[in-house]
Amino acid sequence: MQFSEDHERFRQAVRGTVEREIVPYVDEWEEAGAFPGHRLFKALGQAGLLGLEYDPAYGGQGADHSYTVVLGEELGRIDCGGVPMAISVQTDMATPALARFGSHQLKERYLAPAVAGDMIASIAVTEPDAGSDVAGIRTRAVRDGDEWVVNGTKLYITNGTQADWLCLLARTGDEGGARGMSQIVFPTDTPGFSVSRKLRKMGNWSSDTAELSFVDARVPVSNTIGEVGRGFQQQMAQFQNERMIAAYMAIGSMSSALERTEDYLRQRRAFGRPLLANQHVQFRLAELRAEVELLRHFNYACAEAYLRGEDTTRYATIAKLKAGRLARQVADSCIQFHGGVGYMEETWVSRYYRDARLLSIGGGADEVMLRILARLDDLEVEA
Repeated sequence: MQFSEDHERFRQAVRGTVEREIVPYVDEWEEAGAFPGHRLFKALGQAGLLGLEYDPAYGGQGADHSYTVVLGEELGRIDCGGVPMAISVQTDMATPALARFGSHQLKERYLAPAVAGDMIASIAVTEPDAGSDVAGIRTRAVRDGDEWVVNGTKLYITNGTQADWLCLLARTGDEGGARGMSQIVFPTDTPGFSVSRKLRKMGNWSSDTAELSFVDARVPVSNTIGEVGRGFQQQMAQFQNERMIAAYMAIGSMSSALERTEDYLRQRRAFGRPLLANQHVQFRLAELRAEVELLRHFNYACAEAYLRGEDTTRYATIAKLKAGRLARQVADSCIQFHGGVGYMEETWVSRYYRDARLLSIGGGADEVMLRILARLDDLEVEA
């Protein structure tokens, strides 16, 4: 992938916005267990970062996907996992289906404010008994005249306590499995909706994660994104955007973690010399750098395929799988090389270790990625 001077200017602009609007407050937000979403998203919207690839008619920048790659890498360099994840939900998880399949009226009412940072969006798919198995969701939307009546529960929902609207996947037909689902824009001020609880997590503390409840909650049928009954297919397409941005952010976070660890090892002395003077340490860091570089260029190949209009399911699946596993290796080596200080909760490396673990679970667990690849490679056989 070829990056131009304009890409570099954009990278510096993103980094400047991050350093001004996010970096000074990360520790405070981590301690509080939440970040001020509306305030931050408004600043990001004013900087033009929340709708890079979307139509300028709805406030987007009309840029191509290469700028999303840059954005993802820079978001990954933020000194926590929670805030970048929350931002990426807004840009690449909750809004792509609306931008791609939604009506003009829905885009004006919900996409434009999300791009401007005036509304926070969230993606509501996972349920207590249906996470990786999306076809198993039970939340139902039953048609009553011109309204959907929604009942059910959603779990592990990022931005769930602050969201103004949800990209909700619900069962709207009697067909089983992947059939009979629809995506619905669901405003969270709808009567019958509530946040059941805010969830406490091992990592990503600054990101609010919630369980959501729907009891006879009514929304217009016109809030349906795309065709009724095509929600599963649309969500599968949206998942590819989610997995790509996750892999792009992983490059930023791993690169930053290795750089910071190398700086520490140059300064920290043991047995009369810097820790980095140990050949084992040098070789391990060199190996991890090489692995990160391989994934970076695989990400670029994925982005180029996306720019050509190709189906990137295989690329995105491999990138997500490898990013999650490599992030665990990087985090483990970084905390090991920091020794006792790395085990202290207040250190950046301890936070990175906690936060990085989610990548192999969220957005499709490693095992789901392997199942997709097995299916694509025609490896599945009847038991």
